[in-house]
Amino acid sequence: MEKQKLINFLNQLLSNHFVLYVKLHRYHWFVQGRHFFTLHEKFEEMYLEVAEELDEIAERILMIEGKPLATMTKYLKEATLVEANADDKEAELMSQLYDDYKQLTEEIHSTGLNLAREVDDGPTEDLLLSIQAKLEKRCWMLRAYLAYD
Repeated sequence: MEKQKLINFLNQLLSNHFVLYVKLHRYHWFVQGRHFFTLHEKFEEMYLEVAEELDEIAERILMIEGKPLATMTKYLKEATLVEANADDKEAELMSQLYDDYKQLTEEIHSTGLNLAREVDDGPTEDLLLSIQAKLEKRCWMLRAYLAYD
């Protein structure tokens, strides 16, 4: 039963990563403004990083005998992140991304790590800590960017 709660959390994290992946593609395609060239490349870097994490999360779910979600309908139903709704203005995009990364960091910290510890699943805890560290770095970078906007 406890392991199922962890699997459910990982599926929620997987769903959030898919929402973020699509959002980053949108931003990559539609960004406009004086930082277009830099942000266009940065969004690609970010969605490629998210793609790697998607695979790691799904494989971890399989390793602990769960079944990863694999349809957009299920992702949207389980995600806590919302789809992109910015008007493709630079400041809006960056602010929404900051909020998304911060939310994911908080969900891992407050829920995911505790669930992994409850079932003594060190490898899942390690995966979550690794993802959390990457998210925290993105938050720091986005905060620094927003401070100058």
